Amino acid sequence: MKTKATQIRSQTPAPLPSEAQPVLGQRGRVIQAPGALVFYPLSRSEQARRASVDALNQVLADTLYLRDMFKKHHWQASGPTFYQLHLLFDKFFEEQSELVDKIGERVQTLGGVSVAMPHEVVEMTKIERTPRGREQVPVQLSRLLEALATILAETHRLVKIAHENGDDGTENLIASDVIPTDEKQVWFLSQHLVDTPLVRAR
Repeated sequence: MKTKATQIRSQTPAPLPSEAQPVLGQRGRVIQAPGALVFYPLSRSEQARRASVDALNQVLADTLYLRDMFKKHHWQASGPTFYQLHLLFDKFFEEQSELVDKIGERVQTLGGVSVAMPHEVVEMTKIERTPRGREQVPVQLSRLLEALATILAETHRLVKIAHENGDDGTENLIASDVIPTDEKQVWFLSQHLVDTPLVRAR
């Protein structure tokens, strides 16, 4: 037999979700299409901003690809120099991650849409795709050097574009951060391909 209190509770409607309840499963329209620019009062023409955004996104796509190459080779290094390269590749992965963030933010600052997802990177990159399997260390180093050379060629072109359009922020970022970092990585990696004796001079 139900008590009066039980009858009252059964007639009370369930409480509405609280304001703390997350609204899940949402989807919506894209608010800015790839290639579209939003306007910010940056004292730069749309043409100048678009030229920088397009070139920056190419550098960004290739830098994202290079960054992940360093992590792949960090895991898959082998041989007598494994320990040194394991640490070096991870250090360079972190340096490239910092560049990725700076380049992506620059694209957004200029009103563009930064490349972000792996499928976009694969579609855009100019770097030769690495195999899924593990490769010998000299091949890993050669691939990394070729990737860096590709990016450096693009960055020098981007510096000229930015300079001609008066885009000082982009020119400064590329010339002061990206190029010196990539050039130093070329130097460090190249030294691991010098065929020199370790114990006795020839």
